[in-house]
Amino acid sequence: MTTAILIVLALLLVFVITVLAKTVRIVPQARAGIVERFGKYKQTLPAGLNIVVPFIDKVRYLIDLREQVVSFPPSSVITEDNLTVEIDTVIYFQVIDPVAATYEIANYIQAVEQITMTTLRNIVGGMDLEQTLTSRETINSGLRGVLDEATGKWGIRVGRVEIKSIDPPPSIKDTMEKQMRADRDKRAAILTAEGQRQSAILTAEGQKQSSILQAEGQRESQILRAQADREAAILRAQGEGQAIQTVFQAIHDGRPDQSLLAYQYLQMMPKIAEGDANKVWIVPSEFNEALKGLGSTMSQLQGIPQEVSGPRTRVDMGPAEPQLPRGANRDDAELSEANEAVREAIRAAESAADPRGNAGSSSDAGPVGEPVTATDPSIDPVEVPPESPASPPAPPAP
Repeated sequence: MTTAILIVLALLLVFVITVLAKTVRIVPQARAGIVERFGKYKQTLPAGLNIVVPFIDKVRYLIDLREQVVSFPPSSVITEDNLTVEIDTVIYFQVIDPVAATYEIANYIQAVEQITMTTLRNIVGGMDLEQTLTSRETINSGLRGVLDEATGKWGIRVGRVEIKSIDPPPSIKDTMEKQMRADRDKRAAILTAEGQRQSAILTAEGQKQSSILQAEGQRESQILRAQADREAAILRAQGEGQAIQTVFQAIHDGRPDQSLLAYQYLQMMPKIAEGDANKVWIVPSEFNEALKGLGSTMSQLQGIPQEVSGPRTRVDMGPAEPQLPRGANRDDAELSEANEAVREAIRAAESAADPRGNAGSSSDAGPVGEPVTATDPSIDPVEVPPESPASPPAPPAP
């Protein structure tokens, strides 16, 4: 008896546990439970702890309410220009009505896949290959609109539709690669040509500027060289002019006559004999006759008088310093000091010759051999002795 009671109690306990298990149902978060009573929809259980009638109510489905991602295998689609491309799609959707998703369609995943394939064929069939490859956003928008409209009655909301890949045939890929390679080669050639053109232009401009600068430098150099040559020629001409004036003044101050010319001729005779062609040089034995002949010959020269008389005339030699053209540099301190020293020496010599300051201004000279009478009473008359005949030099050995 006791054993039978224990068995009954154990069976009763098991029954109670089973009833409790059938009565209390726990639905996870973001899930929805579809309850059926005798095979008919009774209610939808929310997430959490729920109590149902045991052995009568049955939780048939647990629907996931989260957004789901489904990637479909590639589907072959023919474009408008009769080219077959393989398109992979990815769809993001969410169940918003668990009852409709359970009872309105048997398999909503397969239904979405088929609608996606048919919609892709309709959209891509109106595009050529180039438009298909560059119009992903247009295809995505078209797919989403069609799918959202078709799946609304199934309790499904399509969030996004993405084209994962569009693969043209291998032959088209090869052609496209060649076309792209040719286009890039063309752009590279164009860029290279433009670079070479810019380089040639810059090089030509550099050479032009260099030639211009060289020409300007040569022009300025020639101008400066010509100015230097002109100033040097002017200075040489002024120096020669001053030398001639000095000699001319000395000749006038010395009152030359035929005797001076004869003396100068005698000084030049050794130089005449220095020539290589002058092997024999004969000096006349009658040197006095030679001097007379020399004097008669020199007397025929215009401007050389036989005798000099009259007052001494001072010739104006002009400025002692060379006159440079305007713009020339005349600020050389050493040259100024030298010119000033020369002028001081000339003044000192004139003062020493005539203390009264009028030496050489008025004097009379008589013929050679006669006394010279000075107009100035302070100057004593000087008698020039007549020239004595000189003994002729011995003739050189033949």
